[in-house]
Amino acid sequence: MARGNFGERLKRERELREVSMDELTKATRISTRFVQALENEDWGKLPGGVFGHGFVRTIARYLGLNEEALLGEYDLARAEHLAAAPPKQEDRIPSPPKWLPVAAVLLLFILVAGLFFAGRYGWRRYAAYRASRKSAAASSSTQPLPQAGSSSPGMAERDSSAAILDLSVSTSAATRVRILADDKLLLDAELPAGENRHFSANQHFEVTAADSSAVLLELNGKAMPPLGAPGASGTMVLSQKDLRP
Repeated sequence: MARGNFGERLKRERELREVSMDELTKATRISTRFVQALENEDWGKLPGGVFGHGFVRTIARYLGLNEEALLGEYDLARAEHLAAAPPKQEDRIPSPPKWLPVAAVLLLFILVAGLFFAGRYGWRRYAAYRASRKSAAASSSTQPLPQAGSSSPGMAERDSSAAILDLSVSTSAATRVRILADDKLLLDAELPAGENRHFSANQHFEVTAADSSAVLLELNGKAMPPLGAPGASGTMVLSQKDLRP
């Protein structure tokens, strides 16, 4: 893809649908400077990683574009920009210090130990989750089935509450985050940059962040819109309806 095609295409698709910059930023709650940076391919003003992907997904969904295709063009354009950046030339390459091999071995040991304990912790969480699902399935199988043509009171509420919601919270900068799951407080703390946490609920989440642009939310793997304007606090309630296409 030629350099500049991604931004030009994004702007052209927006204008073909007669969507103004103001309408797009209000509907997606993405800052105008981020949308303009995407259309101008001004990568220095854009966050990378999951945050950049979240912006592209939200805009593609609102404009009715293929999300995966637009993400592929975005990644290609950004990769071309990184490849075009000239590497810095060093006047002299200093010899590595004598303690560097020892530090490398120690770092490798710490990394392996961290992966080992993280794997054990993850397996325990997975085993507990599977056990709870099996217990719930066994209890539901012992309940009598309703007769044909009849319905028990509250059946719709029980069916909807059986669905599990998984919320992924990632931070690009330090900010205070408060999370309620089914009206129960799960988190109310200052999270550092680069943090990634998962929470579960049956019916809904209520998420509040002091800095909306520092938090990216994914519900059951689906990227959610920003909580509010960049730099400002925001609150959002997420449920099964947010997973509908």
